[in-house]
Amino acid sequence: MGIRFILMVNKQGQTRLAQYYEYLTLEERRALEGEIVRKCLARTEQQCSFVEHRNYKIVYRRYASLFFLVGVDNEENELAILEFIHLLVETMDQHFGNVCELDIMFHLEKAHFMLEEMVMNGCIVETSKSNILMPIQLMDKTS
Repeated sequence: MGIRFILMVNKQGQTRLAQYYEYLTLEERRALEGEIVRKCLARTEQQCSFVEHRNYKIVYRRYASLFFLVGVDNEENELAILEFIHLLVETMDQHFGNVCELDIMFHLEKAHFMLEEMVMNGCIVETSKSNILMPIQLMDKTS
């Protein structure tokens, strides 16, 4: 298993989306999120986008007011995860039109659905934006 969790966090450190691919209790999740968010938000833009924390490698990227943080195994390729984050943002941009924090907050189910189309059990299974967005567009048409 490669990806352990995906977090979307605003500049104030508030989690807007959290998806876990391993079991952690609610208290463990809260503690882990707090530690990671503080560590990543304290870094400058001149520092690299990779941080080691506990037994995870955290790969993160900031887009506008949102930080996308992905916790992976130590063997995982950091550049591939950065590319995955970029694909996720591009996919959300294509659907929402320049995705922002409010899009995530008001359409949380769609953001989770996109993640579920892209990642299954911690493995990236889909990278085609049109294949990811097709079920969401079909749901939008029927509602």
